[in-house]
Amino acid sequence: MAITHKKRIWGWMAFDWATQPFYTLGLTFIFGPYFAAVAAEYYLGTGMSANAADAQAQSIWGVGQTVSGILIAISAPVLGAFADTSGRKMPWIIFFSIIYVVATAMLWGLTPDGANLLWMLFIFYLGFFAAESALNFVNAILPSLGTNEDVGRISGSGAAFGYWGGVVSLFAMLLLLAESDAGVTLLGNPPLFGLDPDLREGTRSVGPFIAIWFAIFMIPFFMWVRDTPTTKDAAPALSNVLANLWATIKSVFKRKSLFNFLLGSMVYRDALNALYAFGGVYAALVLDWQTIQIGVFGIIAAIAAAIATWIGGLCDQRYGPKPVIRVCVWVLIAVSTIIVGMSREQLFGFPLAAGSNIPDIIFFVCGAGIGGAGGALYAASRSMMVRHAHPKRPTEAFGLFALTGKATAFLAPALITLFTVISGNTQLGFLPVIFLFIIGLILLRWVNRDGDRAEWSA
Repeated sequence: MAITHKKRIWGWMAFDWATQPFYTLGLTFIFGPYFAAVAAEYYLGTGMSANAADAQAQSIWGVGQTVSGILIAISAPVLGAFADTSGRKMPWIIFFSIIYVVATAMLWGLTPDGANLLWMLFIFYLGFFAAESALNFVNAILPSLGTNEDVGRISGSGAAFGYWGGVVSLFAMLLLLAESDAGVTLLGNPPLFGLDPDLREGTRSVGPFIAIWFAIFMIPFFMWVRDTPTTKDAAPALSNVLANLWATIKSVFKRKSLFNFLLGSMVYRDALNALYAFGGVYAALVLDWQTIQIGVFGIIAAIAAAIATWIGGLCDQRYGPKPVIRVCVWVLIAVSTIIVGMSREQLFGFPLAAGSNIPDIIFFVCGAGIGGAGGALYAASRSMMVRHAHPKRPTEAFGLFALTGKATAFLAPALITLFTVISGNTQLGFLPVIFLFIIGLILLRWVNRDGDRAEWSA
């Protein structure tokens, strides 16, 4: 049976649905905060003060993201160039999918005593590396899915579809598996399958859950998405690949709009990824939230992301991606400022009453801002890259997008780690995020609304 164009689009969007739980459950709302809590307790047991233990927990989480970011930055452009030269993306997607499933399933091993803390940190960011590497190849398929006018809507719809996957998966975890300190789920029952709440087995099952979810929901992708037929050599010489990559990188400096977009998106995407990675950690360490509270926060953020990303896609189709990107970055600057200025005891220097729920309410609103603005920003950035892509070399363009997206992927986590260590304060560690968003916003001034389309149509 022939694969229709509509099925190909739905298959492509299935990747967002299949991988979103890693970011929603793993990076931000379930595993990340659980890792931070286990790490803080572990370091507290070594004789550190509570503040020092919290700072150390955030620091090693940042180190993990920093190292994985460096590895992605090194490997992404070379792998992308190989795929562009050979015309084959699916073998790489399959390869990284296998690594992803194995790594996420192994996250079950993070026990509450933190005995294998650093090993689990390595395993988690191995999964992160695999997910991001596969995403590079999947994004390169986007330009072939529709016309210039349709791509923004398709990108937004795919991202929104993915966020709904995050919502559904988070509901499932909170209602059936992840336990509170009282040992019960959001429904008030023990975790399913006889999992032991004292050993946090309900929360630890997030790893196998993510792996199984991916394995099931990637089936439409592998059924309906195929490599575009090509006459290129399936095994290009490394020297040719590197030569083509170097020529492509040099050409960027001659294209003002593309250069500023890649540079600007490099820093604001780096800042956004740091917000995703550290948002749940902040809630656990600064606001003392437990797994259930962080999970509800995640549901609000994911629903906001799904709705805002879909709306952003429609706005992209009507007004173009640049205005969408600007609005989203301003929202994220406001959210980051609140994170720096708020703790359980005060808000921008104004003391709060003991037990006040104002920080909780404000951070729930921040969650909606992070989810909504972050989702729309991600989709609009993909769309803006399509506007800068040569119609005959879309994979090359998204190779550049991957390169700049990962070239400094270590920067925000490294700066957060540095600021946290120097200040000994979890909140002040977020200051670099604000600076990066502002830099990205400034660079957008020199980005053409329609990218390089005029050049390609000339």
